[in-house]
Amino acid sequence: MISGRCAACKYLRRRCPSDCIFSPYFPSNIPQRFACVHRIYGASNVAKMLQQLPAHLRAEAANSLYYEAQSRTQDPVYGCVGVISLLHQQIHSVESQLAKTEAEIAVLNSLAQEPAQIQENEVEATFNNFLLEQDIIASRRFSHSTYISSNFI
Repeated sequence: MISGRCAACKYLRRRCPSDCIFSPYFPSNIPQRFACVHRIYGASNVAKMLQQLPAHLRAEAANSLYYEAQSRTQDPVYGCVGVISLLHQQIHSVESQLAKTEAEIAVLNSLAQEPAQIQENEVEATFNNFLLEQDIIASRRFSHSTYISSNFI
């Protein structure tokens, strides 16, 4: 136990026992950590969750509870799922950009290898068709990942 009361016992205005479940994870020098977790989950529920876990997983669980409580405070509707969704959107955007860049490189490489001159509009048409195919592939990947992430909401 940390000298004095832990942040949870101070917040709850009670004596901190030597075997306090909160003291290793909610030190007295960071009181807002427990206050945030308590506001979302409640002290009793947090204590039950921590007691049900093996001792080596409790610190990670307390960190996760704090992160999720912070996320829920900032975004009451989606919480940390909103952050995950935003990251999925960013991944889709970057994959799309990568596919377009790869398509452009492939078209330029094929033009460099062909000895005959190709008219400019044929090159653009080939390039645009390739980009369209890549967009379709990327959107299929995104809709699959959206389907997966929507199952967790």
